[in-house]
Amino acid sequence: MSSDPSTWWEALPTLAKSLWAIALFFSLLFVLRTVIKFFGGDNDIHDGDVDGYNSYRFFTIKNVVAFFTLFGWTGLAAVQVGWGTAGSLIAAVIAGSAMVALMMFLMRKAAGRKHSGTLDLRNAIGLTGQAYLPIPAVRTGTGKVHVKVQGGVKELDAMTDDSATIPTGALVQVTKVINGRILLVSTR
Repeated sequence: MSSDPSTWWEALPTLAKSLWAIALFFSLLFVLRTVIKFFGGDNDIHDGDVDGYNSYRFFTIKNVVAFFTLFGWTGLAAVQVGWGTAGSLIAAVIAGSAMVALMMFLMRKAAGRKHSGTLDLRNAIGLTGQAYLPIPAVRTGTGKVHVKVQGGVKELDAMTDDSATIPTGALVQVTKVINGRILLVSTR
């Protein structure tokens, strides 16, 4: 290999020059996108990734950059080990496609983990909590309970069918939701 970059470049076959151009250009785009995203300057609107549904489409800027970055570097590696034009291009396409498939899989998994944040009291049924304010006997009034539901401790209205008032500090179990907003609890 010559120490003069222009001599080295001129000695490269056309395929290697093309792969170098693709690899360097898309790697630069990848680094720029990463830096911009790190500093909060990218909100994915230009990717068409405005909501969770679109965040794992095939043709997005993220996927194109990832595809061609891996395409270029894999193609160069294959050319370097002597796989020839066809083998190098096949390896590059497979690697780029695998990267896009991996990104789509990860985005789908991430989108599946999103939740609206809206508390669904039905998720409290069967959970144990603690009376915060006394809960009057036989549904004669409401008290308050602390229940860990949906990842956080919530203070919620509660009633009971028990024959005695449930005092502050007593452990209770949620048995039902009344009118979609009040927990029915029991000390049993």
